[in-house]
Amino acid sequence: METDGREILITGGAGFIGSNLAEYFLGKDYKVRVLDNFSTGHRHNIEPFLKNTGFQLIEGDIRDLKTCQEAVTGVQYVLHQAALGSVPRSIKDPITTNDVNVSGFLNMLVAARDAGVKRFVYAASSSTYGDSKELPKVEEKIGKPLSPYAVTKYVNELYADIFSKTYGLHSIGLRYFNVFGRRQDPNGAYAAVIPLFVKQLINHQSPTINGTGDYSRDFTYIDNVIQMNEKALFTQNTEALNTIYNTAVGDRTTLNELVAHLKELLSVYDPKIADIKIQHGPARNGDIPHSLASIDKAKKLLGYLPSHTIRQGLQSAIQWYWKNSNQHYQNTTYLSK
Repeated sequence: METDGREILITGGAGFIGSNLAEYFLGKDYKVRVLDNFSTGHRHNIEPFLKNTGFQLIEGDIRDLKTCQEAVTGVQYVLHQAALGSVPRSIKDPITTNDVNVSGFLNMLVAARDAGVKRFVYAASSSTYGDSKELPKVEEKIGKPLSPYAVTKYVNELYADIFSKTYGLHSIGLRYFNVFGRRQDPNGAYAAVIPLFVKQLINHQSPTINGTGDYSRDFTYIDNVIQMNEKALFTQNTEALNTIYNTAVGDRTTLNELVAHLKELLSVYDPKIADIKIQHGPARNGDIPHSLASIDKAKKLLGYLPSHTIRQGLQSAIQWYWKNSNQHYQNTTYLSK
């Protein structure tokens, strides 16, 4: 199949991060193919793209090798976002998590290798740092994983390294640190903390913080993640290939501080939110106490410079959440606009 070098496959492209990547690259006139089985992604996330002649949807599962082979046909670049996320979900169901995140990942590597894909950029995870207490987190120093999910994401890194050394498949792994932003789903048992808390506060419900609230995270706005994916996909620096990068801001915020930020920013729209009380529950199994990334490696080798601080990201995200909330951010699934 003849290609012009502007075809990108995004696995998990109907998800939060994947759909944002699809929107971004379509806006830059790339041809975008999305592979998704809609187990966690949503059709409304990609609905605006369906009329774009540069967009193609393949509904399928990365656990099926033939589907992966079909998806990579004619593309030179792969952004592999498909995975079964959530530490609690992996603790509840480690077998399915492993099937998707390890076997599915291996299928994609094999398909990309056989298709002669030029660059394979994949979503790694900060959970790989495990029980390491060192701060900030530096790519070359990790601890032991604390959950089945963390195990699977570390195995991804090992497989990618083997495929680069054995088969010459150029890859870059991006260790995402608590990504948030537009289109992130606030619903379901495994909803991320920021959209979940926003939904609860808009509905005048009391958010529950797991533990004392002193745990901290390097919350990272979606536009920073898009920048990292683009730089990883097209870098001409050969020294930057076949390695792992933290994808973060390089700053940390406690959960107590996060809720204070959310209440302040949402109170602009609804003053009653400022008075909502916060509850505390037990700490979750598998959670690491603190997460703070060093982004020096990404700055040096990829030229990465975060566009949004945590505060700037929250301001942008809350504007989007409120606009799409029908003023009350009801418990029904919202529509992406």
